[in-house]
Amino acid sequence: MQIKQLTIEVQELKIESKRDVVLTSPLSIDGESNNDYKPPNLLQMIFSLLNNVRPGADLTRFQLPPLFNLPKSHLQCFGESVYCVNKDMLSNCAKGETTIDRMISVVAWSISTVRPLMFGVAPYNPTLGETHHASRGTLNVLLEQVSHHPPVSAMHASDEANGIELLWCQHAVPKFHGATIETIVHGKRKLNLVKKGESYEMNSPKLLIRLLPKLGVEWVGNVRIKCQETSLEAELSFKSGSFLGFGGGNRSIKGKIMDSSNSFKTLYEVHGQWDRYYYLIAIMYYIFWQFALFITF
Repeated sequence: MQIKQLTIEVQELKIESKRDVVLTSPLSIDGESNNDYKPPNLLQMIFSLLNNVRPGADLTRFQLPPLFNLPKSHLQCFGESVYCVNKDMLSNCAKGETTIDRMISVVAWSISTVRPLMFGVAPYNPTLGETHHASRGTLNVLLEQVSHHPPVSAMHASDEANGIELLWCQHAVPKFHGATIETIVHGKRKLNLVKKGESYEMNSPKLLIRLLPKLGVEWVGNVRIKCQETSLEAELSFKSGSFLGFGGGNRSIKGKIMDSSNSFKTLYEVHGQWDRYYYLIAIMYYIFWQFALFITF
């Protein structure tokens, strides 16, 4: 009788281990999510913030009121950004036949790590030593909060099947400027294509939260991607919208892919909007003239 009961308990544990545990749905690249979380009243949140901070204040040690918190950890959001739910763009980085093909894939993946955010809420700050693990396909992601003051998050991700390794460490410093909150993300991000013997280093754009005159959240600033082994570099510029928040410049991105071994000659230009689409313009150089070939993705 005891053996039969033990067998039943083992079978129940096996069934339980096969169930997928999902804390909250990842933030998708198009800003949509399956969770039904909605932020509270925005005016109430803004007045609560303005009563507790002053222009120019460093918000690193500032504790947000509970109504500002998104029901997920900062580590979880950080880990979710490296992969896409609908399309595996990370593994494409190692599948390119040429060095320029792989650089194009790395640029596309780097753009995909920037996700639209929900205005008025922020993830919970992780505690010192807190970890988060996520797996998708053959990709395994492990994160840890290695410092509390200043808050520093570290990540190691590996995909042995495709020969990919990620080493990231970042330290976000938010500052209040009256009408905006600007967060500078310090640290480096390194993508290793192990089977190709290539390493790509890149930084992160800045996060800009607009309080006045129009509410909004956007990524701004410059990102540089560099591969020492191939001498290829990319520069990306995340453009901000107008001060009033109107116009067609929101979430636009411009950039170029260059060959640093050849006087930084531009090989491709990047145009588009980082949350929707982008396209490349291949620059063909001849002795006395040049022309552009459009390649849309």
